[in-house]
Amino acid sequence: MAAYALVSAMVVAVMPWFGATETSPRQVLAQWRAGATAEYQFEIFTSQRVPRVLLGFVIGAALGMAGAAFQVILRNPLATPYTLGVASAGALAAAASLVMPALQFALGPFSNVHVCAFAGSGMAAVFIYCVARRSRRLSTNVLVLAGVAVNLFCGSALLLVRFIADPQHLVQVDRWLMGGLITVGWRDIGSVLPFAVAGGVLILIESHALNQLAFGEDVAGARGVSVQRVLTTTFIGSVLLTTGAVAVAGPIGFVGLVVPHCVRLLSGPDQRVVLPASGLLAGALLAACDTLARSCIAPTELPVGIITACLGAPVFLFLLLKRAG
Repeated sequence: MAAYALVSAMVVAVMPWFGATETSPRQVLAQWRAGATAEYQFEIFTSQRVPRVLLGFVIGAALGMAGAAFQVILRNPLATPYTLGVASAGALAAAASLVMPALQFALGPFSNVHVCAFAGSGMAAVFIYCVARRSRRLSTNVLVLAGVAVNLFCGSALLLVRFIADPQHLVQVDRWLMGGLITVGWRDIGSVLPFAVAGGVLILIESHALNQLAFGEDVAGARGVSVQRVLTTTFIGSVLLTTGAVAVAGPIGFVGLVVPHCVRLLSGPDQRVVLPASGLLAGALLAACDTLARSCIAPTELPVGIITACLGAPVFLFLLLKRAG
């Protein structure tokens, strides 16, 4: 854990110094000492790069922990934070808010995209949970099947929204669906941090029980684990992590899938290590990928979702072939 924390701290400390505009610690420190906080190097560093790196770290940590938790409770190594259709519902609601003038509003510090994406994800999560609990017992099989159905429906509805959108709004929708961390100031961090903290705490307190649940519900129940409580708590925590991240950054793929597998290969399957380590490593990875996205073809920026997909797919195939061997 100390090694994971050290890597994360190094990434967070180093990444803000890279970007299209050249900045150096000497310039920023000299401007801060002189009180010249309006100089563009200091303003870029404190209002754009530091908040963006921290936002990437928080969102990456949320996706990494949610992916690790879903892979345990669903007992599926291919599970991601988006497996249950929560992200698809959020994407559909966010796209509708961008296309329909009636949904152009703001709620305090939250924009219409944030509010609609979170509302859509939340309603999908409640629906999936209610379907899976119809027999008064949370069934992971029904949970997955209901999530797949919601995913397919939202994907089709999203195609309809894109079809009726005018060209200007269509570009906005497509850019949002690629995933991005474009932010100025600290507002976006404040909007995602409560969900990340609440969801992370709910998952971490069940880490020991999740070790038992990995052997199967019957074995875990025989060892004194309240299976339904653990499944419900972990599901709620994972949904909070996913919806908070999707509402701010859109769907960013492969982070929640690849990082937990890397952590298990490096540190073993103990969930008391896998869950927090996945959060730290995924946060560092997404912050580094976002720095690459805004620097590789500067001054133009790539959506970070493209970078994570291009890097994540080969890495996942490598891990898959290595495990098969």
